[in-house]
Parts: sequence; structure tokens; C-alpha cells
Amino acid sequence: MFRVNGQDALGLAIVMREGGDILALGESIRQAMRWIVADLPIGIEAVRVADQPRTVDAAINDFTTSLWQAIAIILTVSFLSLGVRAGTVVALAIPLVLTTVFAIMNILDIDLQRISLGALIIALALLVDDALTTVDAMSRRLAIGDTKEAAATYAYRTLAFAMLTGTLVTIAGFVPVGFAASSAGEYTFDIFAVVGITLLVSWFVAVVFAPLLGMLFLVRPKTQTDESKPGVVLRAYRAMVNGAIRLRWLTIAVTVAAFAVSLWAMDRVPRQFFPASDRTDLLVDIRLPQNASIHATAREADRLDAMLGADPDVAHWSTYVGWGAVRFYLPLNVQLPNPFFTQAVVVAKDLAARERLEVKLDQYLKEQVPQAVTQVAPLELGPPVGWPVQYRVLGDDLNQVREIALELGQIVAGHHGTRDLNFDWMEPGRQLRIRIDQDQVRRLGLSSAAVASVLNTHITGTTVTQLRDDIYLIDVVAREREGQRVSFSTLRTLEVPLPDGRTVPLDQLASFDYGQEYPMIWRRDRVPTLTVQADVAPGLLPDAVVADLTPAIEALNARLPAGYWIEVGGSVEESAASQASVMAVVPLMLLLMISLLMFQLGKFPLLLIVLSVVPLGLIGVVGALLLSRQPLGFVAILGVLALIGMIAKNSVILISQIEQERETGKPLLAAVVDASASRLRPIMLTALSTILGLIPIAPTVFWGPMAFAIMGGLLVATLLTLVFVPVLYATWYRGTPSRPLQPE
Repeated sequence: MFRVNGQDALGLAIVMREGGDILALGESIRQAMRWIVADLPIGIEAVRVADQPRTVDAAINDFTTSLWQAIAIILTVSFLSLGVRAGTVVALAIPLVLTTVFAIMNILDIDLQRISLGALIIALALLVDDALTTVDAMSRRLAIGDTKEAAATYAYRTLAFAMLTGTLVTIAGFVPVGFAASSAGEYTFDIFAVVGITLLVSWFVAVVFAPLLGMLFLVRPKTQTDESKPGVVLRAYRAMVNGAIRLRWLTIAVTVAAFAVSLWAMDRVPRQFFPASDRTDLLVDIRLPQNASIHATAREADRLDAMLGADPDVAHWSTYVGWGAVRFYLPLNVQLPNPFFTQAVVVAKDLAARERLEVKLDQYLKEQVPQAVTQVAPLELGPPVGWPVQYRVLGDDLNQVREIALELGQIVAGHHGTRDLNFDWMEPGRQLRIRIDQDQVRRLGLSSAAVASVLNTHITGTTVTQLRDDIYLIDVVAREREGQRVSFSTLRTLEVPLPDGRTVPLDQLASFDYGQEYPMIWRRDRVPTLTVQADVAPGLLPDAVVADLTPAIEALNARLPAGYWIEVGGSVEESAASQASVMAVVPLMLLLMISLLMFQLGKFPLLLIVLSVVPLGLIGVVGALLLSRQPLGFVAILGVLALIGMIAKNSVILISQIEQERETGKPLLAAVVDASASRLRPIMLTALSTILGLIPIAPTVFWGPMAFAIMGGLLVATLLTLVFVPVLYATWYRGTPSRPLQPE
């Protein structure tokens, strides 16, 4: 049965063809429905219970707004830090890159949706990196007296290949994001594709078009800059780098200690697989005892409809009796058809109304339907999980499995963070067995099949013919009107027709007794499996609850008989599988990064310096997640992996600059300090633009953890790149006799 706003309804699901435009489909449906509704009889209405085109349109509009906000932030940073002319070059590079990226996305059939738009915002914060580096290099060369042609070619000659290596290293950091072989990986491949395309295009624009634009807009300043007389900021930075090198062992010790503290504090960061959706929909599940009839389920659905109809926070709702909602939303946890199950999709008027409604529905179900297993939850983001805390008990003997599950349930229910404990199957159902007296049946000229047919006709019904409707055949079922309500006493006196036209009561042919059996048994890999399920208390995350329960459950698992064991399920299992799929690709990512870095740097010590800085971004990641109270989930881990490439890129360009300074014959300390000072502004500007560019998506439910992880990690890593890398470089080459360290 299907109902809309408490009224019986006939549902129609429209599925878009592969490669179609959901917005165009929505407009076509709206136009068609105007004609269809106009011809409907009075009293029959068409109600749209799920409108994916409208949802997609709203999501795209929100992310488009965030995209424009990120562009505005980055342009503001560029104009304020570089000036109008240099900022104009960077500003013109952005639409050039985005236009090319959109064209490539169209060729590769990458649609605009939540993931690809979020990836564009992340990429936007990165794409100005190369353009800023090129423009800054041109501005510095013009300031010291170079011609426009010499300044334009300087960035390409000195930094183009270092920027390309850094770009490829950054893309390599997204490889685990794109090639994770898991259900969660299906959602994130577009991040890798969009970011990779954008960064490659931005590098090409930075080394080809940015110099041309620079020649058009940049001018040589009227007074040349004397590099021997730096400004206040540069003097302070040079003094800080000199001091850090003099106190190199203290600098290294402090950095290592901060990294150790971040490793320790990581356990304090909450874990989460995927957050709940920010849509206003609520799923309401009512699961009666498994031997309940469809009529009992329908009565509870009627009561729920009455409650929803009187609630002012409800915009509309649809109820599915005997089955779950159709897949109107990709991560929906679709339920199997069962007579004891009903599900309602309730759409609140706004998010605040959804939160109020969730509390009211939960209280109503606990008070009015105590005999049922109920759950009220918003839609999920990411792969569907269902109950957040799940443990599976596996074994051959059903009764033994049931006893273990009961003991396990006591452990789970005893934790303060769990609520609404339930089992996917547990209670046995009472069964009436009818045993046919074969001798008596044969004497009367009947058979067991004939008796069964009579019973089916009275109770469940028998197909007597079929009715053709166009190309469809519809069964016509004959059943006694009160057959579903037959009692034991009336069943005994049920008249069974004989071949000669007479009838006899059923108790003349059969005996009756009662027994018990499990109405439903779940199996996993053909092994009976009983799942203990629970929700978590508000403010807690499933990972934290499961971590607390692990010692007690491991102790129970250790003393189980041979052939019986307990497995963890739910969001923790799905999260572990998704993270494992990501980590399986990490070796490939590291191989690509190390190969690229070695090709660019050419020296093993320089490679070690870069690799030693990369993990230090964890200091900022942990700090940002703790301060923002964001969980370390699958999306945040993707941000951490992407951060590796960003950190390595800045370190590569800085070390390449130091090597170039040393090749001019400068002493080691002078080369280190001068190169670091020359890279201060572009590194700080790119980090600042990336951090500020992520602000528009930081408050979002899905992208927030990734944004805060990148923002915090990049901020700390940038500071370490500007201080820790020079210290490591100077410390490593201090004993080189051909280039002695300048006296301190």
C-alpha cells in the first residue's frame, strides 16, 4: 500500500536515462504534468512526493554561490597583495582556466553536481598558485630592472618545471581519492578528475598565458628595488630564519615535539564515516514483530498519518505499508518488502522544523508503538549504513546464536552512548500446525493438495482467472472476506467439500497443535547471522561508542564456542572498508610522488628533506579539527591526502630556489636565507588564497571536515615550509667542504 499525506495513492517513478540532464528532465515533467492534471477527474490529484531536479537545482545554486564567493575572496587577496595590475593578471587567469576546464569536463561527460562543484572550489583555491608564482616572479624581476621580455621568460626558465613537478605531486596526492575501490570511492572519483584537470590547465595557463598577460599589464616601477634593503616584513622573516638556523637543533626538537603531540591528540578527534544529509527529509521506520500481519502494520501507519497530518512542521509525507520507499535518493538504504514493515518519508518545512519533528516523532513512536522497533533518522550521505552501531553474531545453531546475541545485546545496551537496541531477527513466531490424517482423507476421496487448496481459498485466496489490461495480465483472486480473521475455533469447523457434493468439518480430517519457529532468518555467506543493532545518543559518534565497547566484546568473542564469532558492522565497518580502499592506493601515490620529486630534485638528501616536511601538516589538521569540532571521517581523510601534495609542492619550489641561489656561488647560509625570502610572498599568498578560498564550503555538512583539515594543515605546513625546510637544508649541508656554512 502507498499513501500520500494520508490518502491512498498510486505511485509513479520516473528515472532519467544515462547521460541525461536532470534539470531538463524536471522541466519536461512539469510541462507534461500540467496537461495531465488538467484532464484528471475531480477528486484525483497529482502530488509530487520527491523532486530530485528541484533538489539538484538548489544544491547547484548553493555551490555556485560558494564558487563565486571563493573567486571573490581569491581576487581580493590578489589585488590587495599584488596590486591592481598584477592582480588583474591573476584575475584573468581564473576565467581562462575555468572555461577550459568546463570544456574538458563536457568532453569527458563529467556533470555538474555536488561532488564536482565542491572539487571545483577546492581546485579554484589551488589553481591561482602557479599564476601567483609567475606574476610575483615577473614583478620582482621588473623591480630590479629587467625588461618585460626578460621578466616574462624568467619564471618559465627558472620555475616552470619545478611548478610542473609540484602540480603533478599535488595531483598524485588525489590519486587515492580517485581510485579507492569501495562504495565510498564511487562518490569521490570526480574530485580527483576535476582537481587534476584544473591543476594541469592552471599550470599551462601560468607558464604560457600569464607571462603574455604580464607583458600587457605589468609595468616597470619608476624606482628600482634594492634587494639589499628589504622591507620590514622581509627583514623580520630573514632574522627569524637566521635565528632558527642558529638554534637548528632546538627548532627541529620543537617541531618534532609538536608532531608527537598531534599524534597523541589525534585520538581525541571524533571519528565519523559520513555525516547526515542537510536535506529536510526524515525517514520513519516501524518494524512490528515479524509474525504481524499487513493489517496490523496498516493500522499503525494510519495512526502515524494522523499524527503527521496534525503537525505544523510537516510540509508533506508519503507512507509505504509493507515495503520501503523507492530509491528517490542514491544513498537510500532500500528495505525489503515485508508485511510487518512500514516506512514514511516525511519532508519538513525547513531544517529547524526537521530537528523539532525528529524529536516529536521519536517520542511518539516510543510511547504509542512500544511493541515495534522504530527509527527516525535524516537521510544519509555516502554509502547507506542503516543503524550506526551493528554487531553480527554468526554460527550454525540458531538457538546458540540467539543466546550469544542476547548476551551481546546486554553489553551494548549497558553503554551510556547507545539507545534503541534491537535485533534484525530474534523473536520466534507462534505457529499453528495442521496435520492431515491421510487414511481419512483417502477414504473420503480427497488429497492433501485438495485440503490445502480449500485452506488457501478461505485464508489467503486463490487465483481463479486473469484479466487483461492492455499488455498486462492481472490475477483475479477469490478469498473469503473474513478469511484473514479466521480463529482457531472457526478453523476447526471449516467445511471441506467432498467429491460427491457433501461437506465435512476440517477437524474430521486433521488434528491441530501449536509450535514455534523463526519467521525470518538472515544468513551471511550461508551462515545464520543475527545482527545486534543500536542507535547512538545525541552528541556521540558511532566510532567512539564502538571503541568503548571493543574490550568487552573482544572478551566475549574470545570465550565463544568453536564455530561462533562476532563481527562489527554498521558505519564502523563501512568506514574501515572505505579507508582500507584508500590506503591500498597510498603506496601508488607515494611511488608517484617520490619518482616525481627525485626527477625534479635529483638528490636523495633533498628528497628526504621534502618527505620529512610532508607529515608535519598533521599538526595543523589535528588542531583545526579539534578547534572546529569537526570529525575525522572519510572526507577529512581525503583532505589530508590531498594536503600531502600541496605541502610537497611548496617545499619543492623552495628547495629548487635554494639550489639556484647556490649555483650562483652564494655561501650556504646566504643562499638559504635569500631563496626563502624570495619565496616568502608567493608561498604565503598561495596558502592564504587557498585557506580563504575554502571558507565558503567550510560550513557545509559534507565538505566541512575536508575544508578545515586542508585549511589548518596548510596553514601550519606553510609556516614549517618557510622555517623548517631552510633549517633542515642548512643542517644537512653544514659539513659540505666545498660550500661551507657562513660563519654565524
